[in-house]
Amino acid sequence: MTTDPATKLLRIAVAGSSGRMGRMLVEAIAAAPDCQLAGALDRAESPAIGQDAGAPMGLTTGVAVTADLDAGLGGAQTLIDFTRPEGSLAHLQACLRHRVAMVIGTTGFDAQGLARIREASRTIPIVMAPNMSVGVNVVFKLIEQAARALSEGYDIEIIEAHHRHKVDAPSGTALKMGEVAAAASGRVLERDAVWARHGHTGEREPGSIGFSVIRGGDIVGDHTVLFAGTGERIEITHKSSSRATYAAGSLRAARFLADKSSGLYDMQAVLGLES
Repeated sequence: MTTDPATKLLRIAVAGSSGRMGRMLVEAIAAAPDCQLAGALDRAESPAIGQDAGAPMGLTTGVAVTADLDAGLGGAQTLIDFTRPEGSLAHLQACLRHRVAMVIGTTGFDAQGLARIREASRTIPIVMAPNMSVGVNVVFKLIEQAARALSEGYDIEIIEAHHRHKVDAPSGTALKMGEVAAAASGRVLERDAVWARHGHTGEREPGSIGFSVIRGGDIVGDHTVLFAGTGERIEITHKSSSRATYAAGSLRAARFLADKSSGLYDMQAVLGLES
């Protein structure tokens, strides 16, 4: 998984290339001096099929959008995928056939899907993260430190907001924040999470981690972890104003994979933030 020795460019394919995130990725790759768009994938019914992948942004990439996975991945070293679980798993099989690395930003996988990704990582290198933003992954580290120091006497609440089109809740980023906070504070998220409150709920259970979800408008992504104690509150917040942050992080992940032959990594590994 190295760059082309002739061009020194990292050849990247994009899944869902005509979607909001896909267009941002195509634009970011076109602007990166060390990267080259090598494939653009979309569903067969997409009106973008056959068109230049850069056309919506006024760019000429020379790469036509295709629904043919083998054609779209044939010249690629890495596929960046921000689609949906069923699509990402189909793309995973094609990447295995072509020995193409994957950067997976898709969320909402079930246990079986996650197991398939782990198994595939024995053969190809994969970066998988619920949020590719560099800033969000720094926030994960801050949450870990805060949760460890505030493990007693502080209630943890996680509030997230996204656009009206998001189909999973809570967001993968919010879930990851909950996992980080739970692990650092001696909790177990599967046991201690409170996903919704309605009616006569009674007092808050000590040690629980609450989640609140907002969906509306064109909110790119806001996340807050609240540590509420007696006499004080600590809030760690990240707000995304553009998907460009996810695209930039995805390219960092693709570069990270360039010299890897296999393995499953997250953005903490990409950014050197692992404990």
